Amino acid sequence: MSNLTISVFGNKIFLEIIDEIKLFSKFKIKYYDNLDLCIKDAENQNFLAIFFVSKEHEVFFSKYRTNNFPSILIVKPSIPTNMYSSELVEQLNMPFTILEFEKKTISLIAKYQFQKNSLIQLNDYIVDKNERKIKKNNLELQLSEKEINFLILFSKSNEAISRNSVLKNVWNYSSKSETHTVETHIHRLRKKILEKFGDNNFIKNNNKGYYI
Repeated sequence: MSNLTISVFGNKIFLEIIDEIKLFSKFKIKYYDNLDLCIKDAENQNFLAIFFVSKEHEVFFSKYRTNNFPSILIVKPSIPTNMYSSELVEQLNMPFTILEFEKKTISLIAKYQFQKNSLIQLNDYIVDKNERKIKKNNLELQLSEKEINFLILFSKSNEAISRNSVLKNVWNYSSKSETHTVETHIHRLRKKILEKFGDNNFIKNNNKGYYI
């Protein structure tokens, strides 16, 4: 967590204050006066972004999107509250105390780390262990606990996984068990993936077993 970068947009004095009191001394802190660059870096590098938003920054609301990076919106009371419903977005109204800011930031970092640790990259897909979903582009599919465990097993291997290994690691069955559980679940999962994502080549198999 110590390699996280905190980016600040719109208030250089605030950056100097938290730097002076060494509030987040273990993190790298960057200041931006270019909104587009701040958002771009936050999206591409998963920075924690702190945006100071005023009425003069109306352009902010047209450019800001709730994507894959955590952010804190610091706003004047005249700006509507709770504009973005996301676990990775916190809003702090001015005036605020350093203690309030610190609590918000620590809470957000913890949520971000928890969410980040729950995601698995599987080729072009993202598997969310906590939500039990598989996602691609703007589509997502709800999966069962066994299906998630099945995909987690695939993510840990670069080679084909035998039917016996799947039985042992996902169902805790003996390799000698006479069951079609694996074949049945793979058939159902292939059908789900095809119907949702149009992918008829998601789970492949060869003489060594199954692979993605």
